[in-house]
Amino acid sequence: MSFLVIENYQNTGMGLFEQVASGDGYAWGTVQAHLGDPLPRDSGDYKGLVVLGGAQNALADEDYPHLPVVCDLIRTFHKEGKPVLGICLGSQLIARAFGGGNILDRPVEFGWRDVVPTAEGRRDPVLKELGDGGPQFHWHTDTVTLPDGAVLLAESEMTQVQAFRLGRTTYALQFHLETGLDDARTWTEVFAADIRAHTPDWPERFEAEADRHAARADAIGAALARAWLALL
Repeated sequence: MSFLVIENYQNTGMGLFEQVASGDGYAWGTVQAHLGDPLPRDSGDYKGLVVLGGAQNALADEDYPHLPVVCDLIRTFHKEGKPVLGICLGSQLIARAFGGGNILDRPVEFGWRDVVPTAEGRRDPVLKELGDGGPQFHWHTDTVTLPDGAVLLAESEMTQVQAFRLGRTTYALQFHLETGLDDARTWTEVFAADIRAHTPDWPERFEAEADRHAARADAIGAALARAWLALL
């Protein structure tokens, strides 16, 4: 069963999500929108849509003119009842697509931080995989206000809106379920200068933080990915 993946920034691929999807026999097509790959104008034969993250904000149309097209695609898949998953920037684009607010340039939330489900999240077929809550990887300054009709599913100490759902199968996750230990290690290397600007001791802390949180975070991320894929 095939779904569409939109990449919005360099070195921000599917990571752990790809491992789960591949292992469970799913197929997908990837559009590297940040490199100028053309986006489809309709859902075609795809059964779902995954919109990945990026360092830009969800309103940066001047520098990233593909963003409004992504919002159009999100609305199209949603209207057709095809599952949508937005991660970090992707979640902010879902909020934008349905009239929610985009709040920019807050203090950074970075590293493995706990995400806790709301009462609705505990009953949700995807977010229930958080159990009572657990660590997921974060890297963002922006957040959102909920669109009309959205159901809040999870929160963290720094960010009230960590996950929400629209309808039955459109999910917006602020945290990075796809960033497993290997991906976090890669980000630590390739984005070293960006990380140093806000968390200068991260290279020294990384291994201890990974030992403390990564195994559980990877298990939760894989379970969330598998639960969303089951919606296809």
